[in-house]
Amino acid sequence: MNSDLNQTSVYVVGLDAGGTRTRAVLAPVRGGDPEGEGVSGPGNALTVPGPQLTEHLAEALAQAVPQALRDRVVAVAAGFAGASRTAPDEPGRVRAHAALTVALRRLGIGVDSVEIHSDIEAAFASAPGHPADGLALVAGTGAVAVRVTARACTETAGGDGWLLGDDGSGFWIGREAVRLALRMADGRGGPTALAASVGRALGVPEDVLPGEAADPHDTGAWTRARREAYRMHLLPAVMDRPPVQLARLAPLVAEAAARHRDAVATGILETAADHLTGTVRALDPRPGERIVATGGLLGPDGPLTEPLTARLRPLGLTLDWVSDGSRGAVALARLGCRA
Repeated sequence: MNSDLNQTSVYVVGLDAGGTRTRAVLAPVRGGDPEGEGVSGPGNALTVPGPQLTEHLAEALAQAVPQALRDRVVAVAAGFAGASRTAPDEPGRVRAHAALTVALRRLGIGVDSVEIHSDIEAAFASAPGHPADGLALVAGTGAVAVRVTARACTETAGGDGWLLGDDGSGFWIGREAVRLALRMADGRGGPTALAASVGRALGVPEDVLPGEAADPHDTGAWTRARREAYRMHLLPAVMDRPPVQLARLAPLVAEAAARHRDAVATGILETAADHLTGTVRALDPRPGERIVATGGLLGPDGPLTEPLTARLRPLGLTLDWVSDGSRGAVALARLGCRA
């Protein structure tokens, strides 16, 4: 960047484009709080069609960057779900760059520096001090742990998607809730409040739902005919939805564990924490190493924060939670200006 430029009047933009939303942040290039923010739809570079991805990026950018400041933006950095910096021609990275370039051009934001990062790299950089090296753990709809070296993901554990992995994720928790509700219904599993709450969430008629603590072996409480009807309603309701939507049932598990002290729900959360711990262990963490966490299952109100913290403590690890990657993307954009 031209050192003669008055840096108090120029800006950078950071974007966090995830599986459920895209967030853009405008901030002064030399530091300070954001001066504009915008939010739009999903931004996964591999799963969102190109034209729709461009629209979401343009919408978030238009909200974040007022018309009068668009010629003052000097650098843009974006963290995309589905993108990687493993190679210049990595498909997600190429798609993300193409869509972002079109969105910026449409809004009249002409910049020389447009950097594409993974959403995990942006989240890691969002931690206090904007670290360059350490571990990152994502536990939301999916679950993955990575080692970050010089601000780039260099090693990965987990994150193989709903069909092959994501153990301990919101999807995994939701799937377990349905699986164990079905086991209660057919007599293979113990009683759980999840049978009623999961059934209700998926539209099972009230007249075939069990009581909150029904015993599947007590035919007087939940007759075999009602249990068969429950299964026949629940299975199609699950199959008619995209599998990843099972993640929406994860809050029901947390509620059942906290409110009803449900042993089955508590067991699901404990096992999920075990899975996440194993994912972190796969990266051979060093005691005291920085580990930045993000995702709805962690953080101040996350149902896995307490059990995971207890499991990581003997490893000498303490979670450093961030809400998303937008602040990190701003930091990466600022670093790009100094390069």
